[in-house]
Amino acid sequence: MNDVFTQPGPVDQYLRYLAQGKFKLQRSKRSGEYVYYPSAFGTHGESDDLVWVEVSGRGIVYSVTTVRRPAKHGGDYNTSIVQLYEGPRMLTRVIGIEPDAVKIGMKVSARIETPAWDPAATQPLVVFYPTTT
Repeated sequence: MNDVFTQPGPVDQYLRYLAQGKFKLQRSKRSGEYVYYPSAFGTHGESDDLVWVEVSGRGIVYSVTTVRRPAKHGGDYNTSIVQLYEGPRMLTRVIGIEPDAVKIGMKVSARIETPAWDPAATQPLVVFYPTTT
């Protein structure tokens, strides 16, 4: 029996997949549309419309901002919106490059990592690195 009260919520399930090293998003069985942020309901309100599928992890920087802070507080970093090839946009960071070097239209590839910028972090997140493919 599939009891909705014993199943993990969609955000919990997303985080569990990341902890297993898997980048999965939900996709509508009806329309084929990918969904991000994890949701309990499909785009038309059906609770059984969404399935978890692995995504390519490839995307393009849609928007970027460099946050300025003193070196004693960790230095500058970027906050970016990446549009995945599958369609959804994610708020994230592009790392492995100077924050000012991240540009709109840059091709990026996802990695699942525990954030190095937060020594207390234990939950892996999706971050992106520049790529040529």
